[in-house]
Amino acid sequence: MYSQNIKKSVLAITLLLFSILIYGQNSLPIAHGNEIDPISEIEDIKLKAILKKEINSNKTWKRLIDSKKMSVGIVDLSDPKNYRYAGLNDDFMMYAASLPKIAILLASMDAIDKGELDYTDEIKNDLMLMISKSNNQASTRMIDRLGYDKIEEVLRSPKIKLYDEETGGGLWVGKRYAAAGKRNPDPMKGLSHAATARQVCRFYYQLALGNLISEERSKEMLEILKDPKLHHKFVNTLDVIAPTATVYRKSGSWKNYHSDSALVWGPQRKYIIVALIDSNSGEQIIRNLVRPLEKVLKKVGLK
Repeated sequence: MYSQNIKKSVLAITLLLFSILIYGQNSLPIAHGNEIDPISEIEDIKLKAILKKEINSNKTWKRLIDSKKMSVGIVDLSDPKNYRYAGLNDDFMMYAASLPKIAILLASMDAIDKGELDYTDEIKNDLMLMISKSNNQASTRMIDRLGYDKIEEVLRSPKIKLYDEETGGGLWVGKRYAAAGKRNPDPMKGLSHAATARQVCRFYYQLALGNLISEERSKEMLEILKDPKLHHKFVNTLDVIAPTATVYRKSGSWKNYHSDSALVWGPQRKYIIVALIDSNSGEQIIRNLVRPLEKVLKKVGLK
């Protein structure tokens, strides 16, 4: 029996190493054999310095950064031996409109995985509408099915920890995407729909590595986030410069608040970019950010 267990373990490790070698960098989730490093441990001083210099070269962006009306986060996933993260104002929580719908998606998958919610065709359709078309009615239906307590529980859970007062807060959903209904504002700033660039980057980083809930649930979330139907902000530029790349994405806009987040995956592009902006010109700024952010990534060896 002991010998058989050893043989099974050796076979499992061999298959894992083979999958990493053959498929690991060509598909998502990324195959990995070890515990992944927390995003706090892959922060790169050099990458941050390059990012800061690039952003500050634009006077408007520098002014927004200095006044904490703009936050940016990037993750370089091009080298599986050296993932890198950098951000500016990345622990500063801002109103993020529809971007935190990724938190509803995550809480839904957690509830499905635990048998608290049946994964019916109706629910799957609502999740697709909520993410790909940012449908507010579908989002509200999902919030009502889950409840604020469930969403908060998942965001605060020790493994996921996408909302944490010690790191500036993070993702939060405390209001239906409708006029009526009670609110459950976040404890730090009283925001209804909030995010920090760091925690959104962390969501995609964990997702890319199949580490959100489980590899199976990560795959399902990736499929729902894939090929967004709204082609503005980051996607507007990516359509032009990276038409063959696969984009996993969620954005948000309300009045002067604009946000976007994308996991970009292609032969020449493997990265995460996030931006939150409080400006009437936010949508155009986010479009214009893609090329400079790619420039930053290439300077530190994007493959």
